[in-house]
Amino acid sequence: MNGQPKIPTQIIRQLFIIGVILAIGGLIFSKLLPYLSGLLGALTLYVIMRKSMRTLCHKRKWPKPLAAGVLMFLSFICIVVPIGGVIIMLSNKITTISKDFQEVSGPIKDFIGKIESDYNINLSSRMDANAISEWITSHLQEWLGTTFNAFMAILLMYFVLYFMLVNHERFREIVCQYIPMNTKNLQEVGREVRGMVRANAIGIPLVGLAQGIVSLIGFLIFGIKDPIFWFVILSLASMVPFLGTSLGMIPVFLITLASGDTFAAWAILIYGFVFVGMTDNITRLYFLKRLEDVHPLITLVGVMVGVPLFGFIGLIFGPLLISLFLLIVKIYRRQYGKDSEGTLP
Repeated sequence: MNGQPKIPTQIIRQLFIIGVILAIGGLIFSKLLPYLSGLLGALTLYVIMRKSMRTLCHKRKWPKPLAAGVLMFLSFICIVVPIGGVIIMLSNKITTISKDFQEVSGPIKDFIGKIESDYNINLSSRMDANAISEWITSHLQEWLGTTFNAFMAILLMYFVLYFMLVNHERFREIVCQYIPMNTKNLQEVGREVRGMVRANAIGIPLVGLAQGIVSLIGFLIFGIKDPIFWFVILSLASMVPFLGTSLGMIPVFLITLASGDTFAAWAILIYGFVFVGMTDNITRLYFLKRLEDVHPLITLVGVMVGVPLFGFIGLIFGPLLISLFLLIVKIYRRQYGKDSEGTLP
């Protein structure tokens, strides 16, 4: 017994403290998880506004609270109000979409019946309009998220953002003190985080908006019903690489076809895959390459993770979260690999 090595008391105390930190941190994180989008939103807006805050405070000599208040107000008008309007519009359209689908499901079945008779295949035996309508309603409501969580996330975002902006000079120093990385890696993290935030928070929405505008032109040309609504839907769907154009255009095609306007249905489908798809390639090459080279797979996986986790705004924060995860893994490998250079005290 005496010959067996003993664990030093200092190590036991250290492990105990680490366990307590992990337990309390995990509890806090679990309770804040529904509002994690607020913290990510504060970080995103801070990165975007940091230069403007420094300009207002150091060059224009504005008081810090005034500069932070003005920037937060502008962000609220330019970001929160439009997003809130989109959410309200989509929420009001949920019931209408459900009813419209039940109305057009008959013509769609007739169209499918023609295909079945021509090619001797069975497609419509399992098509239940009521079940599909309920699925659309429930999933859209889940996707839009609850009003309370969104409201609390916005409050948390601006509460945190205010203190980050007012203390922007010390915020970087505080972060550096608590991140166990060497100076070189820490500087690289800062550069890559700024690039990723700009690409995900600015580049991806610009890509979706550009495709939405091009699609809106087509909707107006071919007389598609509710063009503004479908413009919003396609703008959001276009943020998803590879599948975005299809997710937005195919529902428009089916509903227009079921309404009896065969020419407009096929015209908008061809227009979408040719012109909107071309816009997707051009805008992704221009915006994302200029801001930060974000791989489309990161965006796709980010959307798959972000929408169930954050709801509507997961289209932006999902890819950002995946990018941050990959960056942390990269820095960990570099920091604690064979070529590590030590850590900051």
